[in-house]
Amino acid sequence: MTTMEERYNPADVESKWQAYWKDRGLFAVTEDPSKEKYYLLEMFPYPSGKIHIGHVRNYTIGDVVVRYKRMQGFNVLHPMGWDAFGMPAENAAIDNNTHPAAWTYENIRTMRAQLKKMGFSYDWNREIATCHPEYYRWEQWLFLKMLENGMAYRKESFVNWCEKCQTVLANEQVEQDKCWRCSQPVRQKKLWQWFFRITDFAEDLLVHCDRLPGWPDKVTVMQKNWIGKSVGSELRFQVAGMDEEIEVFTTRPDTVFGATFMCLAPEHPLVETLCRGTDQEPAVAELWTGWPPRRGPWKAWKNMKKRVCSRAVIASIRLRPNRFPFIRPISCSWDMAPAPSCPCPAGISAILILPENTT
Repeated sequence: MTTMEERYNPADVESKWQAYWKDRGLFAVTEDPSKEKYYLLEMFPYPSGKIHIGHVRNYTIGDVVVRYKRMQGFNVLHPMGWDAFGMPAENAAIDNNTHPAAWTYENIRTMRAQLKKMGFSYDWNREIATCHPEYYRWEQWLFLKMLENGMAYRKESFVNWCEKCQTVLANEQVEQDKCWRCSQPVRQKKLWQWFFRITDFAEDLLVHCDRLPGWPDKVTVMQKNWIGKSVGSELRFQVAGMDEEIEVFTTRPDTVFGATFMCLAPEHPLVETLCRGTDQEPAVAELWTGWPPRRGPWKAWKNMKKRVCSRAVIASIRLRPNRFPFIRPISCSWDMAPAPSCPCPAGISAILILPENTT
């Protein structure tokens, strides 16, 4: 009669059964038309050195779902890989005085061994790493195809920049205006970047929000709000005495005749041009010197309510509008269809966008 051990010994028990699973290929998946397919992919970990409790929590949840689906008879594909490409690997290699490839692959070996000890049911035959040329060659191929078809383009835009890490950060990687990796201040920096023309597919994305099966209403509403469809007109105003135009969007083109001023965002390329040689030039330059570290124009300017110079700029323009060139609309469109030219509304002058509630 077999007796149960009084104490659980994970080193003996888990290694025994993990070897059993491996020898029999229980988690390897092959094509089987007789079974319904089920695919589960958790977010790939970045190979930073060792797994932590966040990895354990995330991958345990996924493994529970996968094992449940297997017991239900599904043909389950559950792969694992490594998000192992980019500046973090290079910076870590510099800090550790080693080559980025050596650093990355060593960390992968360490973390792979740890995940295997956890007993997760991955098909390790399908393991990938994004730093493998066999993987990223297809990312490059896809990008080139998008470029060939006009779906990718370059332009200058502001980014969250960490000077110490010498890299761009997503908004989620900025914590209390500091870099999540090195805790150094993050600032806004204008860089040339690549963009995808996802706006070309905005209508398709919007329409298919209502065709997604099983998605909660609150999620589809969030997606619709993110797409942010707005129907209106694009008006183009020509700056008097300059070969420049200012394009604006409005949902109420019928009110343009009552317009009294025009606002330009602080980062608009014409701000510097319009202010050059005027009494406002020093004040505008001083505002840029105090440009906040991140969060984009509106949130940044809202945090600058105590900046006295901002009030001085808007006041001087309102009192002496002739200091700025007058502008007139030259054309407009409604629902992408051309419309007749509009007469010039009286008294429109250009000013800067400033903090909310500025008077």
